[in-house]
Amino acid sequence: MSAITEDGFLNGRLRVRQPRRGFRAGLDAVMLAAAVPAGVGEMALELGAGVGTASLCLAARSGCDVTGIEIEPELVDLANQNAALNEVSGRVRFEIGDALNLVLERTFDHVFCNPPFHDDSGQRSSDVLRARALQDAGTLKNWVRNSLDHVASKGSFTIILRANRLGEVLEVLPQAGVYIFPLLPHAGEPPKRVIVQWRQTRRGRRARLQGLVLHQTNGRYTPEADTLLRDAVPLRISS
Repeated sequence: MSAITEDGFLNGRLRVRQPRRGFRAGLDAVMLAAAVPAGVGEMALELGAGVGTASLCLAARSGCDVTGIEIEPELVDLANQNAALNEVSGRVRFEIGDALNLVLERTFDHVFCNPPFHDDSGQRSSDVLRARALQDAGTLKNWVRNSLDHVASKGSFTIILRANRLGEVLEVLPQAGVYIFPLLPHAGEPPKRVIVQWRQTRRGRRARLQGLVLHQTNGRYTPEADTLLRDAVPLRISS
């Protein structure tokens, strides 16, 4: 593993240690965590947790307990270090496991993931960890199927992915209770990322929401995006 950096998230409220080279957590992890509708006393599961950024952001905002599953032992070690660094080891823990072949003894109120969602059409990174984190090798639908297996009754599933892979995810999800929330780089531009959430308790037809504009014309974050990234404000996708 390359050298380690320590980076701040949520306006410095969280400190996260992660490899200097390879896949590094950023906006996607924070936005995903903001969208998970968890509360105090609930149990959440993150599949493909990496160094734990999304899980830690969720725990900091909601007060819920989080279990993170990650296939790379080095990243699991870093993730548990990060939980200790942020003094949440009592309710945030990370374990080695394969999200695509996972057997757990319990289900969770909320399951969420930021899976590999780049297809194999582009150049594959020479960094093994980065390549595994980014390119799904045709497994995206399996990520969704396996995630749904771990959702408890009346629970939720939330995923962030590249916008052009949305159709594959919708093929696997139920017809009812699905909300599609685009993340637009600038006003008037098509989204590059979408957050998709399924709520078991919702019976309405799939809904595509207005979404969120991330950047102003000057390149700075919009006030709405900034408050999510800095202040741990929840992203209300479904009421």
